Amino acid sequence: MSPSPTRRHLLSLLAFLALFPPLLLASSSFPLPTIAIAAVRANATTHPDHIACALVPSGTGYQISCASVTNRSAQPSNYSYGGGSTPFSAVVAGNGYLCSAGPTVSGPMSMRWWDLDDREEPSKRVYWGKALSAVSGAGEYVCGLVEERIQCWRWSSGTVPESVQFSAVAAGGGFVCGLVKGSGEVRCFGDGDTATQEPKGSHVMLAAGERHACAVKAESGEVVCWGEAAAVAAAAPAPRVSGRSVSSLAVGDAVTCVLWGNWTVACWPPEEAAPPPSVAQQQFVALEARGKVVCGVLMSDYSLVCWGPGVPAQAAGGVSKVFDRVLPGPCAPWPSCRCGVWSGSAPLCGGVSSAAVCYPCGYSPTPMALMPTSNSSSGSDSRAKRRPSDLAIALISAGIGSGVLAAIAAVVLVYCLRRRRGTGSQESGRIHAEPNGTAPRVERRLSALLSKGPNTTVEQFPLMALRAATGDFSPSHRIGSGSFGTVYRASLPDGRDVAIKRAERRDPGAASSSAAARRASNHEAAFVSELTLLSRVNHKNLVRLLGFSADGGERILVYEFMPNGTLHDHLHKRPAPLSPPLASWPARLRLALGAARGIEYMHTYAVPPIIHRDIKSPNILLDDTWTAKVSDFGLSLLNDLSSCDGDGNAVPDCDDEPCMTAGTVGYMDPEYYRLQHLTDKSDVYSFGVVLLELLSGCKVIQRFEGSGTPKNVVDVTVPHIEADRVHRVLDARLPLPTPGEMEAVAYVGYLAADCVRPSGRDRPTMSEVVGVLERAVAACEEHDGGGDAVLSRSCTDGSTTT
Repeated sequence: MSPSPTRRHLLSLLAFLALFPPLLLASSSFPLPTIAIAAVRANATTHPDHIACALVPSGTGYQISCASVTNRSAQPSNYSYGGGSTPFSAVVAGNGYLCSAGPTVSGPMSMRWWDLDDREEPSKRVYWGKALSAVSGAGEYVCGLVEERIQCWRWSSGTVPESVQFSAVAAGGGFVCGLVKGSGEVRCFGDGDTATQEPKGSHVMLAAGERHACAVKAESGEVVCWGEAAAVAAAAPAPRVSGRSVSSLAVGDAVTCVLWGNWTVACWPPEEAAPPPSVAQQQFVALEARGKVVCGVLMSDYSLVCWGPGVPAQAAGGVSKVFDRVLPGPCAPWPSCRCGVWSGSAPLCGGVSSAAVCYPCGYSPTPMALMPTSNSSSGSDSRAKRRPSDLAIALISAGIGSGVLAAIAAVVLVYCLRRRRGTGSQESGRIHAEPNGTAPRVERRLSALLSKGPNTTVEQFPLMALRAATGDFSPSHRIGSGSFGTVYRASLPDGRDVAIKRAERRDPGAASSSAAARRASNHEAAFVSELTLLSRVNHKNLVRLLGFSADGGERILVYEFMPNGTLHDHLHKRPAPLSPPLASWPARLRLALGAARGIEYMHTYAVPPIIHRDIKSPNILLDDTWTAKVSDFGLSLLNDLSSCDGDGNAVPDCDDEPCMTAGTVGYMDPEYYRLQHLTDKSDVYSFGVVLLELLSGCKVIQRFEGSGTPKNVVDVTVPHIEADRVHRVLDARLPLPTPGEMEAVAYVGYLAADCVRPSGRDRPTMSEVVGVLERAVAACEEHDGGGDAVLSRSCTDGSTTT
């Protein structure tokens, strides 16, 4: 008896939902790479020289550039044809060749081939036609997907049936593998064990090396490898590490590397291929492997670094930095980037305002969470077949019930908000905005954010795991408080030390009060703001968000742990002696420079730019190497560069965010406080106050000698600085600067005075602030080395500095 139409529709929907996550994940395996590794031999008896190739920014465009990983004294080589700038958007390489394909946004697509063993031979066009949706190189050949069919060039080891459609392709040593579209089945063709030992079942990601290939199982998330027995035995990940979300795979010669869902790297065998300590915990955008060399693009600055047994031992920290900046993916028009763009990638695409590198779609919950497919246990299948109508009824009932409850909750919430309107609340000197309708807006933003799954750089942690790590949020784990809740220190099962910020939960049985309602609304908004913004950015001077949890109504963020606490505590609370970053004037200037670079990144390189709104010494954290990192983005706003004030300053977009006054007393821009006129110069003012704290050692507001009432550090120090009496305001806990240091310290004093000018248009930009601090730090170093650096007061004269 055939199922009824209702049952057929329901079963079709369930089948679609079961297949949809694997298709998303398969699309996230970087099918058009912009980095590649070639192996070139001088003669048959020598070891291969590994050459890393990438699309490298150059002037108003970018070019294909290759540099030796094993011979760092060799000069990079650039590749183009026709004498113009390269139209290519993807590069692959193999044994003795470089191949590049493009463009990706307007057809037809072309692929050209360079023989690296014969540098004088001109390039050859090996393909011209319809767009390639994926490309992979190995051995002496290259393969790609043309209209979902595998096509290979210069490959003589077999044929691929044209009747099969594929969603991914991976070329290896004498073989090529693909993922069959829809089913996720692995099919391999060519020579060797890899072509005859494909794993069974559905898979979502694929990569191949010289002697083996690997894939990610759709159901369990397990990384499985097959091929030559020795290579698999050496490089296959242990089953216990499986089950985590995977962003990308890279396979070399008996080397397997995984780019996890949180963008960190793991490699096998670990004793040979594991990333060195200097990059072990850093995040990567892309990954490639060839032979015994692994190369990746760092998310922090888009530099290309390589490591492994094939990298010379004398490389710094075991890592060879090949290029300072490369394209992390193909450039494309912004409107075509459905899932956003990589932060700061627009300048890499030639400075064209409408072009950037798209962020790959498809980072959903871990593969373990996918619905069962057809090879699940027969018991589950039989139950599903026996009671589809019950499931339909349950789904409909749950939907109706949720809708009714949501409607009631919305009515109650709107009623409460209308009764509790106010101008704001103050809590420990911090001013919070409370515009009408905050809670519904926050709920919409959070729902939209969570519906996309884990974001670009964060994991979604189970609440149970965070409870266990903190002893059920025990007071013994408490280390402080942040913009929306209490902060706890914890160690995760994988060994990472983290800081866990948990929003204060309102007791449903407690008496209602307008203050509690405002506080809950502020905490909810701050949680969503930090999650939204920190998941978009990555910089060495910004505290890194590792993940979050929103289970059971909780609002929890998980950060990297900063063992040396806050700048505020070291300046104002720690007993003598002073901590290392504050124990000398050059060290203080270096610390200020680090924090300034983090703010500059937010203003200039984040896409879209960010205004922090709460820059202060308690929000500058210090890691184990005393690197300054800006934290606490609970009040931050996105800056819409298409909107400017009359002076040309960028102002935030107020359509989705309330442009109400918020910040901390003493650090807040007076122009912003009085007129609610917010620009990125408001952060400049707050940073200027931090500079004055560093120079004077004074709290932002305190009772000064000869004054019966508390005064702001700006009012006390700036008159002395403007009168060229900088020495009168310097921290007495330090010896007076040497003559060489005094010139640099005074230079920074003038900068601080410029930063806190009453009018925002008279203040420097954060890029100009960074430039001044760089010159001051360099001046200290030159004096230490016997040089004679001269710093001019005119170099700090506000936003007109050139």
